[in-house]
Amino acid sequence: MSALDELWFGDSLAARAGRAALWPASALFGAAVRARSALYDRGLLRAHTAALPVLSIGNVSVGGTGKTPVAAWAAAQLRAAGARPALLLRGYGGDEPLVHATLNPDVPVLANADRVAGVREALARGADCVVLDDAFQHRRLARTADWVLVAAERGERQGRLLPAGPAREPASALRRAGVVLVTRKSASRDAAEALAARIARDARAETAICHLALDAVVDASNGESHPLERLRGARLLAVAAIGAPAPFFAQLRAADPAELRPVAFRDHHAFDATDAARLVAEAARVDAVVCTLKDAVKLAPLWPHGATPLWYVSLHARIERGEHALAASLARILSARANASSTAGDAG
Repeated sequence: MSALDELWFGDSLAARAGRAALWPASALFGAAVRARSALYDRGLLRAHTAALPVLSIGNVSVGGTGKTPVAAWAAAQLRAAGARPALLLRGYGGDEPLVHATLNPDVPVLANADRVAGVREALARGADCVVLDDAFQHRRLARTADWVLVAAERGERQGRLLPAGPAREPASALRRAGVVLVTRKSASRDAAEALAARIARDARAETAICHLALDAVVDASNGESHPLERLRGARLLAVAAIGAPAPFFAQLRAADPAELRPVAFRDHHAFDATDAARLVAEAARVDAVVCTLKDAVKLAPLWPHGATPLWYVSLHARIERGEHALAASLARILSARANASSTAGDAG
């Protein structure tokens, strides 16, 4: 567990003392967030109408909920239904545009911190709808549908506000969501159902559950895909620079390797040649280095030819409950395309 995870989720005396010391800062942060939200709720801050139908994929906490694979899944669903979606994201860290381009090579990927301008760019590129990756707090742009993701692995403890916890907004913000999608990687279906039931009760929100399961092992050097069984009995060095590495490592352990040595970096870590050399040296006595796609797009160009193989595991988004709610949101996006304006909204 990283120092930050220990602070946010740990039960030790030091973790509890740290959260207590940060409580005043969290209270001030919460007051500022609530005040800003109230300005939008009362119309004192204006949400700009987008020129295209917009599906926002976001969360109320910092990282680790699976926004990228869910956004990619939603874009693929829209494209399969005949739409021309574009994926719009901040581009923070540099890895997300590369991941989306790998998952959906036929869908334009735009990085623009100004989401209003980004939608105009998507329109100019020929898109007829937009999927926003990580935009729940970006209320400056009106959206047609909102999916908000909550990780089952973090359970009740993800509600503590920054900096004493990972929450960007209080749990009451979930009432703005069209659908709250509980995602699970290593958590059980029962844990996801319990969390979804609590959210449905407290936030009066429609809920769905998505299992982000390991799907295949991919050789990062050539893109060759292999069954997940390839991990069974292997000695692995597991690398993750993601928001919540613990569920990823737990998923790998469930694949039954003979040995798993986890190495965690900070989320969006910018790997360099020194990092690659260190990992290659650490991997001298294992069969392979395994990472996420988010890490592979940065590590693969640095990986020396002839070194221990670098693999990544792909994720498959499988809707376990609430598919009708997600389908209804997608249908709203599809039907709204005919009414989309031919001009972009005011950038404000």
